[in-house]
Amino acid sequence: MKSSPLKSLLATSALAFLGAMPVLGLAQVVKIDGSSTVYPVTEAVAEEFQKANKGLKVTVGVSGTGGGFKKFCRGEIDISDASRPITASEMADCKKIGVEYIELPVAFDALTVVINPKNTWLKQASVAELKKMWEPAAQGKVMRWNQVNPAWPDQPMKLFGAGSDSGTFDYFTEAIVGKSKSSRGDFTASEDDNVLVQGVAGDVNAIGYFGYAYYAENTGKLKALPIVEKEGKPAVSPSAETVIKGTYQPLARPIFIYVNVKSLAKPEVKRFVDFYMTHGAKMAAEVKYVPLPASVYASNVKHIAEGRKGSVFGGKNEVGISIEELAKREAKL
Repeated sequence: MKSSPLKSLLATSALAFLGAMPVLGLAQVVKIDGSSTVYPVTEAVAEEFQKANKGLKVTVGVSGTGGGFKKFCRGEIDISDASRPITASEMADCKKIGVEYIELPVAFDALTVVINPKNTWLKQASVAELKKMWEPAAQGKVMRWNQVNPAWPDQPMKLFGAGSDSGTFDYFTEAIVGKSKSSRGDFTASEDDNVLVQGVAGDVNAIGYFGYAYYAENTGKLKALPIVEKEGKPAVSPSAETVIKGTYQPLARPIFIYVNVKSLAKPEVKRFVDFYMTHGAKMAAEVKYVPLPASVYASNVKHIAEGRKGSVFGGKNEVGISIEELAKREAKL
């Protein structure tokens, strides 16, 4: 049975419209995924960018630094948020399918150890004490506070921490235990920092860790724990001032976005990254991270313009790098 001319015209028009939709959608969407630590900055930038660029859309996922790099190195996203540098194995994964990238530091974080505000007896913790809590040997054995320090009460210790796909997990274990991903497994883990916030806020015997922005957003529910880096050194609280001074160690760290070089050929991605470098310092400060010196954002812009690919970290995470050292490396890349 033949279709009427009107039906044929409507069908053809509908197909043409539907056929055009994916092209328009793809042309106008910037796809981002990765670190929950970097998420507050990138999301803030994305919101301002979309206000200034009507018709352009930015999607920001939170699958953890490791999860983001998996998608990034498969060519599924334009930008990967990362709370640690790209690793050698991730670099190899990207190379396999020809994904080239530009590394752009966007801020510094004071990775924060938090306790419940009703905990009145824990005033500070040393790196050595934190290691005793979190090292693999503690699993199933170090279960009570007085097992870490006899001066602490004989109460059950409830641990909350980043999931294994999180860059925060990688950084914390390296900084505290001495080896990346080396951790006890019997704790409540999540790549979603809000889950950890609620866990610590709901238990007087809880302790956890995540990026400073999540603590700053929940100061009424949480208490930040001052950290003693080494015996004989004073306890130092996380703050913009202690990060800038370089005294909040070993938990101060740079955070990044990684941009797929091919994606930069898309006008909306290039426009978003340029917007990020222009407004990122302000957005980082608003979500309570530490903005980088203007020279670093200027270096980032130069690296984008010149197409300078790769990482200044050579596939390794580094504990204790200062803002000043980061700025010097970026300038030399």
